[in-house]
Amino acid sequence: MDDEHTDTTPDPAKRLGEAENADVTVEVDRVAVDGTYVRVSSVGEPGDRAFLLVAGLGIAATYYERLAPHLNENGPVHALDLPGFAGVPRFRGKVSIERYADAVEKVIDDLRLVDPVLVGHSMGTQVVTEVAARRPDISDLVLISPVVDSHARTVRQSAFRFLRSTLHEPAAVRWHGITAYALCGWHWFSKVLPRMIAFPIEERAAHVQARTLIVRGEHDAMVPRDWVRRLARVFPYAVLREVVDGAHSVMHAQADAVARLAVDHVAGRLPDRGVSSLQRVRDDSTASDLSRLGPREAWMLVKSRFVELLGMAKNDDETLEAAKSAHAVAMADGDDLPVDPADRREIVDEVAPETRKAG
Repeated sequence: MDDEHTDTTPDPAKRLGEAENADVTVEVDRVAVDGTYVRVSSVGEPGDRAFLLVAGLGIAATYYERLAPHLNENGPVHALDLPGFAGVPRFRGKVSIERYADAVEKVIDDLRLVDPVLVGHSMGTQVVTEVAARRPDISDLVLISPVVDSHARTVRQSAFRFLRSTLHEPAAVRWHGITAYALCGWHWFSKVLPRMIAFPIEERAAHVQARTLIVRGEHDAMVPRDWVRRLARVFPYAVLREVVDGAHSVMHAQADAVARLAVDHVAGRLPDRGVSSLQRVRDDSTASDLSRLGPREAWMLVKSRFVELLGMAKNDDETLEAAKSAHAVAMADGDDLPVDPADRREIVDEVAPETRKAG
């Protein structure tokens, strides 16, 4: 087997987990866009290179709570709540992936970010791909669970595949989904869903000049292997990775592995064996269910989550800052568990191309 991650390689993904009484501060700001705003949750110190995280349909930036604190190797990490999601007021009039891309570009300009690393999950991959297609100065792109498979662009097919994927998600991810969709509301969700289903990400990918990392979870029925291989071939430069035991929300349930992949991709440390090479990675130290936390961290986690939901519902940014910071500390302290060094290594093997259509 081949190891992409050695003991001498910087690994920000485990810094908080190794710290005692981790101290994490999340700052919440707003960027006005198109009659509403984007909520920006930021963690980390100022630096030369920021990460900009865009979540999926109906989902809050909270989905990145385990990933975000581990990406600030070269600068801050900004996770976005887009209009219509997480209690942020909706756009007026028609909605589209392009309109969401306009909002993300406004955030980049207002925050004066120079060549940020764009990270998208699910529908967020469509948004950041559209942004990167417009901006040739973007040099790095990370797509986590990119949608929608061009061979399954119907609501029925997507819903069935999504439900299959949720069977492999931990309880914490399901809880996030339930609360996020409740805040989004069925009316807005159903208005945006057809736009996501119809968006031809592969057509916009051809215009992207950024180096692109595509990550999928092993059990993600929504994003089958043959789809990510087909998508990768359209990008001028793309590297593929599959996270063992992951599903559609792999960036939460397997945050350590995904964070390391993203940081190594930006640093140019991921071997490139061609777009047909889908290499598998595993990090046995990763788990995100509440059962992994001690009683103190579990109580802090649950309490901060309800306070955060209250802050979203009331549009109270101060409450959100306090709740998100407390939640991040609870997750970081909960990760501070003994781990066998042998289990921390990244195991890599190769997945042969399928001889039949996946999904």
